Amino acid sequence: MPLGTWLKAGTSATALVLAMAGAATAAPAAAPAAQAATVTLRYDDSRAAGWEAAIAAGVASWNANVSNVRLVEAAPGTAAEIVIVATTGWPQATLGPVRPGRQVRVELGSQAVDQGFNKTRIAAHELGHSLGLPDTKPGPCSQLMSGSSAGTACTNATPNATERSRVQSAYAGGLAALAPADNRILIDAP
Repeated sequence: MPLGTWLKAGTSATALVLAMAGAATAAPAAAPAAQAATVTLRYDDSRAAGWEAAIAAGVASWNANVSNVRLVEAAPGTAAEIVIVATTGWPQATLGPVRPGRQVRVELGSQAVDQGFNKTRIAAHELGHSLGLPDTKPGPCSQLMSGSSAGTACTNATPNATERSRVQSAYAGGLAALAPADNRILIDAP
């Protein structure tokens, strides 16, 4: 092949490569990976008079610390996955993780408050059971699920890194609907 033909072919190939490179860089960026589905669980605290502020703070703590599950107040007359009631006994809850369309019960007992335990910590702790966390007794105040074993001076209502990770795993990809139900009732008396 004569030199002139080689130069034309080389120039055409170079132009083609440059055109393709320009098109590749001008192409829109790939769509970001789909975010994990967030499981929404509704709670009904209509029978938990006197605990409203503690429940709101406990819910806010969980919502601020985990992203795979979101707790929202159920509209009046609608079904809720977490039913919260005030009682005169010790706090207790059904061990989850609660699944959408299923139901667990949280009892916020005044006996613990009468003995000096913090209402917000109690509410956040019992919600933790509904989200699938067992007690970690005895345990330090830094563990929300240590419950009453941390003593009456403990007011921590924030899950630690391990507790957050376990809840994140339980609701990863919206798969909580497939998790087996435990249905044990955990009573948080000392």
